[in-house]
Amino acid sequence: MAGRLDGKIALITGGARGQGEAAVRAFVAEGARVVIADILDEDGEKLAADIGDAAVYQHLDVGSEADWEVAITRTQAAFGPPTVLVNNAGVLHFSELGKTELADYERVIRVNQIGQFLGMRSVVEPMTAAGGGSIVNVSSVEGLAGMPYLVAYTASKFAIRGMTKVAALELAAKNIRVNSVHPGAVDTRMIPEAVGTEVDMSFVAKKVPLGRVGRPEEIARLVLFLASDESSYCTGGEFAADGGATATYSLKV
Repeated sequence: MAGRLDGKIALITGGARGQGEAAVRAFVAEGARVVIADILDEDGEKLAADIGDAAVYQHLDVGSEADWEVAITRTQAAFGPPTVLVNNAGVLHFSELGKTELADYERVIRVNQIGQFLGMRSVVEPMTAAGGGSIVNVSSVEGLAGMPYLVAYTASKFAIRGMTKVAALELAAKNIRVNSVHPGAVDTRMIPEAVGTEVDMSFVAKKVPLGRVGRPEEIARLVLFLASDESSYCTGGEFAADGGATATYSLKV
């Protein structure tokens, strides 16, 4: 039976672990060949070796123009021009607005926002030459509404939402679709690493209509759909996978 991504060549940033790793494994299982792009070299190399010939690892600092040039060259040399880009890499920083250091704000913007801009820009030419493709930009529910202590992160995720729509309009004529994915709370290492300690996510689960946090594999399935031809009429869209979190509103009293 043919895979849903047979013939697709994907570059997935932040692909060494968490949501990125889940996407890498899902893509390969459905027939894609994947470049795992990350700064976590040991994890990325291990994942590529575990998967086999359908994946290679490439070091990529998404905020570096030079690294993007190398990553695209490596992708074409390993498999051919990319037909799918998953802009998944991201960082999180908690801080009150009045206490947020400029350096921390700029670091988040560089990875989350500039990294996705550079990724989209880098694939336009090779993806067009390949006849088109799909770009999936991972935003967040914080790209749909604000959250206290996340001024930099929320700014970056709203920017991704807007850039996605501009790119969708510009690239439609080139047969390149661009959509954003907005995960809610997901069980990865992102929050513990951002706060520097283990976090009991049960308090978050209680606030979500489905009563639990998400799993990386659940986000990966949505990303896979948008990468596949099954979503051929979807571009410029916002796809939430949040357990119902954005279906309501908060009335602070």
